[in-house]
Amino acid sequence: MKFLTDFLPILLFFVAYQLYDIYVATAVAIAASVLQVGYLRLFRKKIEKMHLVTLGLLVVFGGLTLLLHDPLFIKWKPTVVNWMFAIVFLGSQFIGNKSMIERMMSHAIDLPARIWTRLNLSWGVFFLGSGVLNLYVAFNYSEQAWVKFKLFGMLGLTVIFVILQSFYMARHVRDQNQEDSVRGN
Repeated sequence: MKFLTDFLPILLFFVAYQLYDIYVATAVAIAASVLQVGYLRLFRKKIEKMHLVTLGLLVVFGGLTLLLHDPLFIKWKPTVVNWMFAIVFLGSQFIGNKSMIERMMSHAIDLPARIWTRLNLSWGVFFLGSGVLNLYVAFNYSEQAWVKFKLFGMLGLTVIFVILQSFYMARHVRDQNQEDSVRGN
């Protein structure tokens, strides 16, 4: 359910673009994000920072797109979001005693510190690369191709990356469990 609520504004943007144009799609995405945050506030009482940041950037970049009638601004928004995430992940290596990925997942999985560091760095690089790739598609392909990439390409890349990360983590969890078994014998 959480995935659906997180994904809904992007999906509605895509549908509105297919039916109308980039400007209607942008307005729909802004409205959907406002409703999403309102829903979370009313019914869940807690709004994740990611939703607020994404809403803020969507209002700014989407607002500029609508106000100036220039789709360039909305095309930059995914890059800015990805680069902000990259800064957070990479910066967390130097702030505090745990990286961002370890803060997010250490309650569910126990990994050696060097593995947390590698995972965190790989997320930072992934977000940097996603931002660059978004700009490449936005400036070298048609608007319609960019809209499809925004929905299917970015989502697909993220799913593939998460799966690869899961295999990597599982390999190290298994190693740690084997070490515990050897110590216990």
